[in-house]
Order: sequence, then C-alpha cells, then structure tokens
Amino acid sequence: MSTFLTINVTNNTSSRQDFYFFQQPAVLTGGSQVYSNSLYTHPLQPYQASGMVLTFQVSQQPYAAIQQAADWPQVGRPSGFAMAARPIDLTPPSGSANDWTTASVQPLGLSQPMPGRGQRPGSFRITIPSYQPTQIYNIGQAVQVQNAPILSSFIIANPNTNTDCMPAAKFYVQAGAFTPGTIINFPSSSVDAAFCDFTGGARMINVTHNPDGTWTVRQA
Repeated sequence: MSTFLTINVTNNTSSRQDFYFFQQPAVLTGGSQVYSNSLYTHPLQPYQASGMVLTFQVSQQPYAAIQQAADWPQVGRPSGFAMAARPIDLTPPSGSANDWTTASVQPLGLSQPMPGRGQRPGSFRITIPSYQPTQIYNIGQAVQVQNAPILSSFIIANPNTNTDCMPAAKFYVQAGAFTPGTIINFPSSSVDAAFCDFTGGARMINVTHNPDGTWTVRQA
C-alpha cells in the first residue's frame, strides 16, 4: 500500500502561524497509558500576502514500531532515539494477512511480519521479548512522513507480552510548534484543532485557519 493521505493547510489570518500535525492515538493493549507524538511542524505565512499553502502527506501503509527510550515519557520531550519499524498488514475480517511481528532488543529490531492468530480485524500484533525491566522501550505504530517512519502513538512495552495495535486514519492540525517525534498532550492538543477524518475513503482534505481562530475542514 503506497497511497498517501494529504492535508492542505491555508492560513487566512493576518500573521505567520506555526502548525503541527498529529494522529488519533491507536487503540493499544498491554499498557496503562497511550502517548502521542507530533508528526510534522512548519510555519505558514498568511495566504493573502504569500499565496502559500502547507501540504502534509502521510502514507496509508501501517508500520509496527519499537523505540528505545532513555526515560519515561514527558510532554515536550522526544519520545526516544533508536527505532525499528516494519510495514505490516492489518488483520482482515476474514482470511489471513502478515499482521504479526516479533520484537528484539539486542539488537533492536522487528521480524518480517507473518500471519498471526487472534487479533481483532483492523489491528496488528507485536510480540515483546524478555529484557531487563530497567530498560525502557516504546511500542506501537509509526507512520511514514517525508519518506521516513516516525513513531505516532505508543505505550511503554512490558517484557514477554503481546501488544495489539489498531490504528485510525484520523489526523489533527493545530496552531503551534512541536518538533516531530516530540510527545504532545493529545487531549489538550486536540481541543479546537482541525479534525481530518480519512476513514470514509477520502484521500485529500483542505483545512483553512480562519481569522477568528476557527477552522474550516473540507474533503477535496
């Protein structure tokens, strides 16, 4: 699957604005809290003065991911450093798919996906190996932005467990700047953000930031 989802942003305010993009957190099993990362950020001049439109593209291809971290997740800080990611299938309603991968931590990696058992339709599974509990690994989903996978949402991995991940093709645009790979507070970031829902089959959504701070969202 190589089709891209596209969000075009127009700044109709009178001043330069920074915008950042993030995804609806995946439904993840095996952890008490799901964390979200910023996926992209960029400044945008007013359209009336510049004619500029900011385009964000993300691949529809799901990725399983494991990332090594130095500390517990904190909003405003990078979620981790070394990361392994694999394109993976989602479990279909019937039949089989390559929807299961096994992680390794020394070295960090994910096995070639193969058919699993017992996952819910629309999800994939990552099997976590045994490792020292003093180590911290993030486990979850990544998306491809600008030709490179970036961790989108995750939980802290637990040794000797399975993590099932059900991603959603739902994205948000918010005013502000968060470096890609930096943890955001999803509940507060999503308040009054532009909501871009691709689950109905749309491939392009146009977003306008209005002078009063509201958003206009339209499928292209």
